[in-house]
Amino acid sequence: MQKIGEKKLSYLFKMIFEQIPVGQMQNFSYIIGDEDSKEGAVVDPAWENDKILSTASKHDLDIKFILITHSHYDHIDGVKEMADVTGAVLYVHKEDADGIKERGVDKIKTIDENDEINIGKVKIKVMHTPGHSPGSVCYLFDNKIITGDILFVEAVGRVDLPGGDIEKMFNSLQKFKKLDENIEVYPGHDYGSIKHSTIAHEKKNNPYMKASKEEFFRIR
Repeated sequence: MQKIGEKKLSYLFKMIFEQIPVGQMQNFSYIIGDEDSKEGAVVDPAWENDKILSTASKHDLDIKFILITHSHYDHIDGVKEMADVTGAVLYVHKEDADGIKERGVDKIKTIDENDEINIGKVKIKVMHTPGHSPGSVCYLFDNKIITGDILFVEAVGRVDLPGGDIEKMFNSLQKFKKLDENIEVYPGHDYGSIKHSTIAHEKKNNPYMKASKEEFFRIR
């Protein structure tokens, strides 16, 4: 729940945020930054690092953070290069950290539920949302949430890949139902009718969000 005065304080700085289509699998990478400090983060660098870095450069951002939603290859294809070019610290859930270490990234910080990452004055809260992978996380900040491959627009991620778990996926989806309905949802892939939505839109239009546990196990 938002504390009194928190919303007012959020307007004392300008946040930079961009959704960036990358690669041949309809992935999204993201740029988050603080206009004042010029500190920035890249979320899920893959496929087209030049495009991602060009976007950061447009805003004159110094990329100090790499945030990973999960360690499937289509989301981390560019992590080694991005880490080498920027010198940024990479943040990943402890359950998905091995996939990052295998790529030779040295500066790794493991994260878990309710951890907070500060990018300048932008405060990012970590939600652990396993199901697609054991270490899948979402990043909640301002009125936005980056959901990786847990929650898509009008769909959800697969559970039949190594580390997938249908029951954990269902339980993770229940966390979204407790969020403010005005929060904007930014997924890991461009699979829906629109590129991003809201919690309200997903509760109304996503069959997996509307399903009971029994229905979810049947349709998923």
